[in-house]
Amino acid sequence: MSYKSDIEIAREAKKRPIQEIGDKIGIASEHLLPYGHDKAKVSQSFINSVQKNKNGKLILVTAINPTPAGEGKTTTTVGLGDGLNAIGKKAMVCIREASLGPNFGMKGGAAGGGYAQVVPMEDMNLHFTGDFHAITSAHSLLSAMLDNHIYWGNEADIDTRRVTWRRVVDMNDRSLRQITSSLGGVSNGFAREDGFDITVASEVMAILCLSKDLKDLEERLGSMIVAYRRDRSPVYARDIKAEGAMTVLLKDAMQPNLVQTLENNPAFVHGGPFANIAHGCNSVIATQTALKLSDYVVTEAGFGADLGAEKFMNIKCRKAGLAPDCVVLVATVRAMKMNGGIAKADLGGENVDAVKKGCANLGRHIGNLKSFGVPVVVAINHFVTDTEAEVQAVKDYVKSQGSEAIVSQHWEFGSKGSAELAKRVAEIADSGASQFAPLYPDDMPLFEKIERIAKGIYRADEVIADKKIRDQLKLWEEQGYGNLPVCMAKTQYSFSTDPSLRGAPTGHSVPVREVRLSAGAGFVVVVCGEIMTMPGLPRVPAAETIRLNDAGEIEGLF
Repeated sequence: MSYKSDIEIAREAKKRPIQEIGDKIGIASEHLLPYGHDKAKVSQSFINSVQKNKNGKLILVTAINPTPAGEGKTTTTVGLGDGLNAIGKKAMVCIREASLGPNFGMKGGAAGGGYAQVVPMEDMNLHFTGDFHAITSAHSLLSAMLDNHIYWGNEADIDTRRVTWRRVVDMNDRSLRQITSSLGGVSNGFAREDGFDITVASEVMAILCLSKDLKDLEERLGSMIVAYRRDRSPVYARDIKAEGAMTVLLKDAMQPNLVQTLENNPAFVHGGPFANIAHGCNSVIATQTALKLSDYVVTEAGFGADLGAEKFMNIKCRKAGLAPDCVVLVATVRAMKMNGGIAKADLGGENVDAVKKGCANLGRHIGNLKSFGVPVVVAINHFVTDTEAEVQAVKDYVKSQGSEAIVSQHWEFGSKGSAELAKRVAEIADSGASQFAPLYPDDMPLFEKIERIAKGIYRADEVIADKKIRDQLKLWEEQGYGNLPVCMAKTQYSFSTDPSLRGAPTGHSVPVREVRLSAGAGFVVVVCGEIMTMPGLPRVPAAETIRLNDAGEIEGLF
């Protein structure tokens, strides 16, 4: 049986005018800034007006470690949101925007899939409302002003050997990871080592996603450390007077984007920090606004629960005063088989033993999530090749872990396929069973926070960090940054820092290669293993098959 591609399904969607979607959740048309007919930004004045509303229930969707077999986390998020609406609940979806780099690389877009998608899919996965371009521009303005400040006399006494502010571009381009800038003589400035990260790794992105309003945004931007002086004292963005103009560039980008699912239910799509190199959640302003407008908000955290969910709990919830009422952990039979040692090419045949073997990864995630005091439901994202025996093996295993697993067929059937999952999730969210608490207190020393995550979530034996890194963490504590949470930058493919180590490994170490202070965003980035803050393209990038057809329609996006 052949199935339509995601983009074909999205193209056939019967979209409603965005004003009608706004009406569903009480946003009058005068509070929408339309971008065409099917997407709009929500005004800050409206957001301010609903702050006294009671909060709805917060449902987090996370997943096992990703495999090439695919887990469908965003698809499940959207399918669950549609399912809740279909059973009579007032629900909204909150997801991240897509980065151009992965779109043209190997990961694809971020709009869901099958009959559980957010539309317009093509716009969302390309330029959308220009938020990422605004972030790139604001970041680049600061880069330009920093070098310009040095060029015209360096009043802040910046040590050009200690400039920490790297440049960004929203594309996977490994050749830009390490560069030398300002070559070409006196008129071009002072030559120095430089480099690029991908836009979604920018501290500006993290700040946009954690700020509560424009005033908060400007203050955080000004607090970013861009360099150090010879006496090792920090130079902030405010020292070169960049934060005001950066805020102007980000004025519209701060407003959440309202779009719709294939079933015409409301969705906020806003912000998009990477989960392996940043905190991996959509914006606080979108999530908090959605909670004021609906009874249930379904949101997601990037990659596996060891990365996205950990950061959602320890960074986003801590900063925004949020607490999830229920966590949905997405798993697939195919991924269980891959974790059980089966090659991708051999996933089609039934193999219950491989499923059982691979369930160790799932069990580790269930235990980790429960350590935050939240109830966990496993959503088995159903594939047509799954057999009853394989599905039952997952259900039995999850039951042995003190949780429950529910098959969801939203990819194939939309809300009809997710109704059972929606009913159970709503019951749990309404039960008040969640006793959420972050994994560590604010006042724990930074290195101990790293150890708490490495040992408690990754099950590592030790954290390896040389004296230079430990001294740097101590210095930041002395400077008043010791109460910040830590943002672990590591591979998404494994609990360890070795991407090839599947399942639930123990006896491994977590090597810390570098630490970075994101003083504006309010966390310390801990770079582990070989993780890159600028990804590269694969041997055969998706861009090779993305094109316009004879009708002028986009093909190849996924």
